[in-house]
Amino acid sequence: MKTSFTLQQLADPAIADADAILRSCEHFGFCTAGCPTYVLLGDENDAPRGRIDLIREMLEDGGAPKPKTVAHLDRCLSCMSCMTTCAIRVDYRHLIDRARAHVETHHRRPWDERLVRALLAAVLPHPSRFRVALALAPIGRRALALAPAGLAARLRPLLALAPATPPAPEPRVPGEHPATAPRRGRVLLLAGCAQRVLAPSINAATIRMLNRAGFDVTVPPEAGCCGSLELHMGREAPAMAAARANVRAWTAELGRGEVAAIVVNASGCGSTVKDYGHLLKRDPVLADAAARIGTLARDACEFLAEVGLPDAPQPRRHVAAIHDPCSLRNVQRVTDAPRALLAGAGFVLREIPEAHFCCGSAGTYNLLEPEIARRLGERKAAHVAGTGAQLVAAANVGCVVQIGAHSTLPVVHPVELLDWAWGGPRPAALEGVVLDEVAAPVAAHTASGDASATGPAGAPPSPADGGGASSGFW
Repeated sequence: MKTSFTLQQLADPAIADADAILRSCEHFGFCTAGCPTYVLLGDENDAPRGRIDLIREMLEDGGAPKPKTVAHLDRCLSCMSCMTTCAIRVDYRHLIDRARAHVETHHRRPWDERLVRALLAAVLPHPSRFRVALALAPIGRRALALAPAGLAARLRPLLALAPATPPAPEPRVPGEHPATAPRRGRVLLLAGCAQRVLAPSINAATIRMLNRAGFDVTVPPEAGCCGSLELHMGREAPAMAAARANVRAWTAELGRGEVAAIVVNASGCGSTVKDYGHLLKRDPVLADAAARIGTLARDACEFLAEVGLPDAPQPRRHVAAIHDPCSLRNVQRVTDAPRALLAGAGFVLREIPEAHFCCGSAGTYNLLEPEIARRLGERKAAHVAGTGAQLVAAANVGCVVQIGAHSTLPVVHPVELLDWAWGGPRPAALEGVVLDEVAAPVAAHTASGDASATGPAGAPPSPADGGGASSGFW
């Protein structure tokens, strides 16, 4: 693609980076077939190729973007399915982040939209505030009738996804959690933000599994939100501030002794932490430390698969449909690890058709673009139902909430299922659910509708076998 930035514009390192990405795009169009918004809406401007054209025009023009451009960019899920099918690997991920930062700086949204976005940024990254917000959700639902129509429409999706009953209190997380098996080393764990409130059991299960694997777990209280929620809303400065705080906290822990990994059990957060080296590459103080942190970051399933686990004392022979969060499949490219671990714990795995299609969670997407998110959630739930599974395993809390809102099956994080097989508590999502055990391996449901058995590690069938995933998928 040809670009027309001025020398003055290219003096801005961020614009220079964007220019290089834009020039790399050859407009082959392989990205369109796997783009959920293009498939749903059929508009070239809602496909990666079309959005790249809009971004080029917006950045070249500078200043306030056209409202139409903002609408098409807002509808991007950042699922990065496009990057898995792009023949030349255009770095769309960092280009859309740059575009959103430009929109945030130069575009004035309607007042009700500004209010909701500011509310999300002020609440979700802060667990204590989020707990209060969820406690007040029932009052908010009743007050919607008194709000202006536009504001009520924007607040309704937020309140609809709030749990009917307050989540369980968070168990002790920050601090030290010593290994319960012969010690093999120490890891750091990102406790996160929204997940600590919505599903505190995920951190508890992760700590127990890491301890059983022989690792001391340190959860530094100074490490908080990874920054991804604000980054994907274009709020670059707060996102970088969150990243810096985490880099400082983890660097201090690295100074205390060897660390095998920084474990992250929300795949959206893991994708951002692994990218800290890029996010802070121009920080004069923390650039090197951020790059080191990025190389140490591991998804929880990725790390447990790397170090290995003993045999599960209580294998669970239940049929689980495995959902690949976009951030794990397309960005981190981690798909084998959760399958191998769950299969090793006794679960019989079913592949979900259209595995590359986003469920519609995408950070705050289901709160800001509820109609498209609803269509994607319903589409995902229909495919899940067709697998004949008893439950769904999803390694990202946003996916857990989104799929759970549209599916009749319980949705559980893989580490909770592993913890259950290793003697931990039955996952809360399974309480009251009758699960029959499977006596023998059953056929794996593939995206093509064919039945073929999963391998010993529970890996999905290859695309050539009808697995439904294009080559190179995350």
